[in-house]
Amino acid sequence: MTSTAIRRHAQPAPNNTDPYGIGYRPGPLGRLGLWVTRHRKATALVWLLLVIGLGAFAPKVEANLSGAGWQADGSESVAVRELATESFGGNASSAIQVVVHSTDGAVTKGAGADVIDEVTTILEDEPRIADVIAPQPGATLSQDGETAVILAGSGADPNEMVRVADDLKGELESLSGDGIEVNPTGASLLWSDFNEANLDAMLKSEMMSWPVTLAILVLAFGALVAAGLPLILTLAGLVASAGSLVLINELIPVSIWAMNFAMMFALALGIDYALFLVVRFRAARMGHHETPRQAIAETMDTAGKAVLLSGATVLVSLSAVMLVPSPAFRSMAGGIMLAVLFVLLATLTLLPLVLFKLDHRINKGALKWVHTGEHRSPKFAAWGERLWKRPIAFGLASLVVLLALAAPVLGLKTAMPSIQVLPDDASARVGYNQVKDAFGDGAPGTLQVITDASDAKATTKVLNDDPGIAGAMPAQPSADDTDLVLIQAVPTVDPSDPELSETVDRLRAGLPDSAIVGGAAVENLDLKTQLDDSTPLVIGVVLGLGFLLLLIALQAPLISLLGTLASLLSTAAAFGVARLVFQDGIGADLLGFESQGFLDAWAPVFFFAMIFAIAMDYTVFLLASAKEHYEKSGDPREAMVGSLAHSGRVIFAAGAVMVAVFFTFALSGPLPPKEMGIVLGVAVLLDAFLVRLVLLPVMLRLTGKAAWWTPRWLTRVLPNITFSHG
Repeated sequence: MTSTAIRRHAQPAPNNTDPYGIGYRPGPLGRLGLWVTRHRKATALVWLLLVIGLGAFAPKVEANLSGAGWQADGSESVAVRELATESFGGNASSAIQVVVHSTDGAVTKGAGADVIDEVTTILEDEPRIADVIAPQPGATLSQDGETAVILAGSGADPNEMVRVADDLKGELESLSGDGIEVNPTGASLLWSDFNEANLDAMLKSEMMSWPVTLAILVLAFGALVAAGLPLILTLAGLVASAGSLVLINELIPVSIWAMNFAMMFALALGIDYALFLVVRFRAARMGHHETPRQAIAETMDTAGKAVLLSGATVLVSLSAVMLVPSPAFRSMAGGIMLAVLFVLLATLTLLPLVLFKLDHRINKGALKWVHTGEHRSPKFAAWGERLWKRPIAFGLASLVVLLALAAPVLGLKTAMPSIQVLPDDASARVGYNQVKDAFGDGAPGTLQVITDASDAKATTKVLNDDPGIAGAMPAQPSADDTDLVLIQAVPTVDPSDPELSETVDRLRAGLPDSAIVGGAAVENLDLKTQLDDSTPLVIGVVLGLGFLLLLIALQAPLISLLGTLASLLSTAAAFGVARLVFQDGIGADLLGFESQGFLDAWAPVFFFAMIFAIAMDYTVFLLASAKEHYEKSGDPREAMVGSLAHSGRVIFAAGAVMVAVFFTFALSGPLPPKEMGIVLGVAVLLDAFLVRLVLLPVMLRLTGKAAWWTPRWLTRVLPNITFSHG
């Protein structure tokens, strides 16, 4: 039947016996798709207003969102920072340190003295800076007189101090010259420099990923117009979410990482979702010769339902990260969830409208094989038959590979990021190294101890007697008569050295009861402790909720449990590879990074949720297709082979897109995005191509009808969800 003939195949007019005009009553999502096609102008107008209205704020996202928030709320170190900001002239962990170094004699004489005066003037003119403290001999002026540190007290919250660093660092660095180097450093500068390097890396990665993604989509769809749809829809969702984050930031501080992660994650998922719907729509139109409205209803009731359940699984998995009491983690999880929600809404409302409107025009310039409209892939059907005949061999082979890659995870070490995450020429890193050279290894990680004035002597004695402390400075009285003192102590080791944690533990056990220990390095230690404590809870919640959602979707306890456990294999294997790459440094030169000897501490909890969300995404796609075939045939073989034949090509293409997106983010920029790109890229590679296309089908083969068995009491409890249509 030609396309002209298909168009002449007029859809029946709505009437009392067939109100939807498709010959049967569609499900809720099918009705949503039909409503959208009937209210095209209203739907398009709503999305136009959303994209334009929220998009107007999107360009401000990089300037408005902050880089701070990496703290353990309620911890001792956060209490120290807040007290130091309020009562000690802003001499807190978020204060800015400006390092002035002379390569030719004393820095306090001649040109060096002039530069120090200029630095002081710039800092004093900034209203968000509290007290400005000149270099002090024996404390912030080196013994050789060549390095001085000017302290700019924090007069605002940590997020705002990162913006202060953004605003001032260029002007301060421009004072360098004539044998004098000026390098602002400290925690606020670290985040400022990191955000700058990270933004450059993200832009480069996006420039690389979009052409690669489009090329893969053209091969998957066989048509340029169809391939462009997922990118356009995902872009609409991302623009809306970016604008939303800017508005939310006016109420609650949002980490810039929320947008960075959201762009990567939503791009990959959005393409997955659109791919699934477009393939199903084209099959209905070209393969089954259904009317456009029938095709929309079928697509939404089958692929749309799988997409909705997949999106719910992703949102639930990421919501578990909210259990970590850290602003950065909560805002990152919230940002990604918001982006996924917008992309999901675009897929389920805007995409049906576009498909209905374009109809056969989505195949313009298509390759010849596209016009067959064959939804069932002969190659993946043959692969399914092969797995059916030799399940043990293929199952064991995939299991051995996954377990071998997962084995190194047993020796995985984690710690908070060190200064090595910054480029060598970043101001914060140069200044950090100059402070180490001039004042000792532990100087960049100076501890801050706040205690009652009556306990000052006892506190100083404990500090001086501790083998992990190189020296303690005289007690500084509070500026607001609170009867508190601040004592700063320089450790003997670098802030990223594991020995520092032991020193802090000893001090907290031995100091007077009124004393609390903080400082930038201690905030990192407290956050790591919080992450270590939260990780088992987050993993447990993610697994429990993931299983529950699969159970609701599939109505089958056994395969829901097996699908959940299979997702753990690809996750463990991804972290095993991460240990080899980032902890042991295998491939560091190729990827262009300096190994820290550990994986960043935030990676296990955050990446686990992201990887599991992606893994369950593919699980839902495959098993929803399998259940649809089982509901129609009651045959386990048709369920397994049919699911691969109908969803295998989509999973393969979607997996290739995700791998391309994630790996391009691993090729440029600072270390954390590389970790994200490699860990997520490897996870998708293993999950899509080894777990979902080999191991999970083998599980369906070996369990047979038992995979779909449901006890009667459970049937009465669960909502009735089916994937067959018509």
